[in-house]
Amino acid sequence: MGELFGTDGIRGIANKDLTPELAFKVGRAGAYILSKGNKGKIIVGKDTRKSGDMLEAALTAGICSMGIDVISLGVVPTPAVAYLTRKYEGLAGVVISASHNPVEYNGIKFFNGNGYKLSDNIEGEIENLILNNKEIPVRPIKKDIGQIIYKHSGYYDYIEYLKTTIKGNFKNIKIAVDCGNGALYKIAPELLREIKCEIVVINDKPDGGNINLKCGSTNPSMIQSLVLETNADIGLSFDGDGDRLIAVDEKGNIIDGDHILAICGSYLYNLGKLKNNAVVGTVMTNMGLDKYLESKGINIVKTAVGDRYVIEEMLTNGYVLGGEQSGHIIFLDYNTTGDGLLTGLQLIQVMKETGKRMSQLNKLMTNFPQVLVNAKVKNELKNSYLENEEIRNEIEKIEKIFHGEGRVVIRPSGTEPLVRVMIEGKDKGKIETIAKKLAVFIEERIGKQQKLR
Repeated sequence: MGELFGTDGIRGIANKDLTPELAFKVGRAGAYILSKGNKGKIIVGKDTRKSGDMLEAALTAGICSMGIDVISLGVVPTPAVAYLTRKYEGLAGVVISASHNPVEYNGIKFFNGNGYKLSDNIEGEIENLILNNKEIPVRPIKKDIGQIIYKHSGYYDYIEYLKTTIKGNFKNIKIAVDCGNGALYKIAPELLREIKCEIVVINDKPDGGNINLKCGSTNPSMIQSLVLETNADIGLSFDGDGDRLIAVDEKGNIIDGDHILAICGSYLYNLGKLKNNAVVGTVMTNMGLDKYLESKGINIVKTAVGDRYVIEEMLTNGYVLGGEQSGHIIFLDYNTTGDGLLTGLQLIQVMKETGKRMSQLNKLMTNFPQVLVNAKVKNELKNSYLENEEIRNEIEKIEKIFHGEGRVVIRPSGTEPLVRVMIEGKDKGKIETIAKKLAVFIEERIGKQQKLR
């Protein structure tokens, strides 16, 4: 990660950290690096934040100043931009969104012409131009200046594509939907009605300021209540930019990303469609998924936290299903990024084809308890904790205690002076005690008391 780009693009408080001046520079630099001197178009979409208009105006001005046209999609989810960038043969795609973050934040993230998030190297090239105020030697005039082409009906193409990923319709299936007042507020209900679902929808009236406000995938209690109140067969809860899903079974139980991987992974395996016999997760994936897949004869591959790392692993080794506990699920046969609505459709497809209730499918795997404790450390030392021999030895000692029925995951925070200690095992009380002790142990060695030895 650089100074501007984090794990999912550029983020900050709109008009304070992420200013229109910066967005203009990002538009110019991004167009310069991604066009590679070619003429063409860049596809732009946004979520429902009021600041999206301001940032889109500045960003597209920067792109057009490079002689590149902009296809403006208006409000669409992140995965729609990834898909439509490929369909419309764009040089790149850009999403203006801060995903699940509060409304005061916004962000800018890029896709390359193939619909994949940019590599660290390409982001570094864009960042280098901006932070070092390097002059970009391109200033077209007259008819060579780029123009904005408004295609706010482009979401129809995305809807039609999603319909091709399922068989038939979902008549007589009742679905509760929480749109999170985000980018799927119109598309999700429209698609679900087209495939004959009976739907009950909440948080589908964005006003520019209510995106993710006590609703959506980070606040699943809302969809849980709605499912129980309406006797729905399944609940679907989306985040602001529609790239993740948290589902709920008919009994109101959460179906997180790990359970979705269990359900869809075993379904694809039974159909002979799980390429290379593996599912890709992250180091935070619950051990319950490991144990379940192992019992089915399916392998699990782990990556660092972040859907971009999951996708990189999938591309490198030819896997088709991967994702995170948070609900970012990638079906690489269908799209190049996490797609909440696509994931919901695949879950309903499994329910329909197997004839099982969602609560039955949700019980395929059993979660191991997980405990997360933060160790407060010196910011400059948070990435070097494993250089401390005492800490390494302590982690090894703990893992030996579990005998393969638990584990320790330590990782630095990307934004705060913290080392996150996650311990997983069968006995919640036991792992809580161990996690707290390990956090204190780490603080004593790389916290305020003393430096690394």
